[in-house]
Amino acid sequence: MTSIHAIVITKPGEPNVLELQTREIADPQAGEVLIEVHAAGVNRPDVLQRKGLYPVPSGQPADIPGLEIAGIIIKCGASVDRWKVGDHVCALVGGGGYATHALADGRHCLPIPVDWTFVEACTLPETVFTVWHNVFQRGHLAPGEKLLVHGGSSGIGITAIQLAKALASPVVTTAGTDEKCSACLALGAEQCINYKNEDFEAVFKHKTIDVILDMIGGDYIPKNLRLLRDDGRLVFINAVKGGKFEFDAQQLMQRRLTITGSTLRGRSADFKADLTAEIEAKVWPLISAGKFVPVVYRVFELADAAAAHTLMESSEHIGKIVLEVKTGH
Repeated sequence: MTSIHAIVITKPGEPNVLELQTREIADPQAGEVLIEVHAAGVNRPDVLQRKGLYPVPSGQPADIPGLEIAGIIIKCGASVDRWKVGDHVCALVGGGGYATHALADGRHCLPIPVDWTFVEACTLPETVFTVWHNVFQRGHLAPGEKLLVHGGSSGIGITAIQLAKALASPVVTTAGTDEKCSACLALGAEQCINYKNEDFEAVFKHKTIDVILDMIGGDYIPKNLRLLRDDGRLVFINAVKGGKFEFDAQQLMQRRLTITGSTLRGRSADFKADLTAEIEAKVWPLISAGKFVPVVYRVFELADAAAAHTLMESSEHIGKIVLEVKTGH
């Protein structure tokens, strides 16, 4: 066992329910590594977990949020062949990331890209895994096809814009302020619509988009379907405005449209291991080539997790919010 400091959800509620406490963490089991956490990414699912709205998978810390970390391996469990003590990694974890130490499946770890800091590297796992699976594996975005990303300035959005551009697909986006739109354009989007000022459906025109990555739902859904080209794909990763809508099945069949989506946290360890391997093979070379850059909006100390959640819920940020747990590279 190792004594750690962790941000604990003391009860479902507002950001002030987050409290820094001392805990014990078990030694790594077979296939696991224990990571001294230097930085942890803050994500929307963490906020939902804090509110009691996001079920935690069996075997994961129920009251310590955090799905992506970067740090140094300090212990390896049996049958961990690739990694050794002292390796610098970023990792996708099922929970427990807001802490000085966290356990991770060794197969869900990736080497920190050259010249990236821990703060920068911790922003990769949750967003890259989500975008790669949903846009490229489920959405089958191919070079030359056009991608529409709603929420283009979010952590997911800035990742989707950069990966699509790097793989030769034009990207258009929506965002809620002119400043956010400018950030999307700077990252490679061809066009960004401020949805508070313009109707994105009217601007983008019907049957012009091949793949749509949507986290909004609600009244966006029929608009999305009208924007898709024949054989287009609508991919959901959230539905903050609601998931229920009506559609014409005849139109769906006649135009060969696909509606799909997924959540990542509850998927099996083997699925995540396969996804990790594919991302290392397909995405890490893009990072090495300088085609993907980190976008960190603000860094908080671990003890200030409540302030980080308040900022996340304000939606004023562009890119990622990070908790720095231990300084140094």
